[in-house]
Amino acid sequence: MKTLLKKITATFAFFAIALSANAQKNYTLDVKTNFAVFGTSTMHDWEMKSGSKIGTANLTVTDNKLTDITSIKITLMAETLKSEKTKMDKIAYETLKTDKHKNILYVLKSAEKVNETTWNLTGTYTIAGVSKEHKTQAKISVTNGIVNLQGSDKITFKEFGMKSPTAMLGTIKTGEDLTIKFNLNFK
Repeated sequence: MKTLLKKITATFAFFAIALSANAQKNYTLDVKTNFAVFGTSTMHDWEMKSGSKIGTANLTVTDNKLTDITSIKITLMAETLKSEKTKMDKIAYETLKTDKHKNILYVLKSAEKVNETTWNLTGTYTIAGVSKEHKTQAKISVTNGIVNLQGSDKITFKEFGMKSPTAMLGTIKTGEDLTIKFNLNFK
């Protein structure tokens, strides 16, 4: 009887360890996360960065490898995006309609593993109150329990109902295309 009880206990312990090693886990964005938006203008290329850190993900990591992505939700407070010029920031916030739409939102719809380090993520961006689905390829690594996702996405002002900003009475015009770059650390 004791032997049978020991075998049953050992079996349950084995399955508990196996399940916990492969279980889905909720993660939150770490302080070493950053976002950037890049664009062009008739005067110079420009960049705005944000260190905003509001986001969650439900991920499965097995043997230091990402094996499943169930959900990702990121909220970026639009006015945390900053350039080196206050005037440019003000024009950007007007373009983003931050008086009505305080946040930029990303919600994952599906994730498809390409290989050990690359995933195709399909999600919805909500920018300036307009939602559009985009497919993004992300490079992913796991180090010391931190899941890092890096990638970029090309969007346009027009697809999100925004007009390309201008300055100096229209003599400086912003290009229509934007690139969103992200370096996300979930822990």
